[in-house]
Amino acid sequence: MNGSNFTLADSKIAIIGLGLMGGSLALGLRGKCAALYGIDPHPATLELALSQHIVDYADSDPAKLLPEADLVILSAPVPAILTLLENLPAFTPNPCIVMDLGSTKRLIVESMSRLPERFDPIGGHPICGKEKLSLANAERTLYYAAPFLLTLLERTSARAISAANQIIEALGAKGKILDAVEHDRILASTSHLPFLISSALALATSNDVTPFVGPGFKSTSRLAGTSSSMMLGVLQSNRENVLNALREMQDQLAEIEAALAAEDFSKLESLLKESQSKYQTLV
Repeated sequence: MNGSNFTLADSKIAIIGLGLMGGSLALGLRGKCAALYGIDPHPATLELALSQHIVDYADSDPAKLLPEADLVILSAPVPAILTLLENLPAFTPNPCIVMDLGSTKRLIVESMSRLPERFDPIGGHPICGKEKLSLANAERTLYYAAPFLLTLLERTSARAISAANQIIEALGAKGKILDAVEHDRILASTSHLPFLISSALALATSNDVTPFVGPGFKSTSRLAGTSSSMMLGVLQSNRENVLNALREMQDQLAEIEAALAAEDFSKLESLLKESQSKYQTLV
């Protein structure tokens, strides 16, 4: 769409990646834009998207649909987003806004900055989801009331910001602007570390406890059910921040372990009271 203004209702939106996040995005935007294009490498996903009227058009080849789009949204694992950004100029000769939904931002924003001038990029990361991925698990209300973080480039236009905010409003999410470096530092503690803690808990628990698993274990280990292929790219792209968060966690565990080993229960109680108070301020 040419011109300085972006109107969601008049815009054609292409979503690359129709998994949980991309599919839920499409469901949330359905009927609120001029057309929805879905792009995914899996034929069964494309068939489901069309049969359920989640998108208006679907194809596995981005070059067939992207030239029609006013706004392209990259909804894929971080490594795939980086590859898509490299290939995007070959997929469409037309100007368009480009937004991603990646879980880390620094490498993605750096790649966006290298796009030709006809592209208007803006980074995005909705803080929502669940461990069961795929289009079959998509929900129209997944984004509702969730924080939706936006990362701006120096070249990001007011039009791209307006487009992102209109999408956020249409989804019922809550927009917030956050620098890429700060984003990755924060998310290492609030998202990437919890995944690793859940994974460690699952690995440290023997199979013979299965009949006795209750809601506490289930809620604490839930993230271990997330696709390892998706999370590996996140951990690779945010390695240093995740390592720092892991070291902080290990320090806290060591302090708890030391108090318990020494039978210093007043120290242990103090640590637990401190953690309870901290939890209440965090959530």
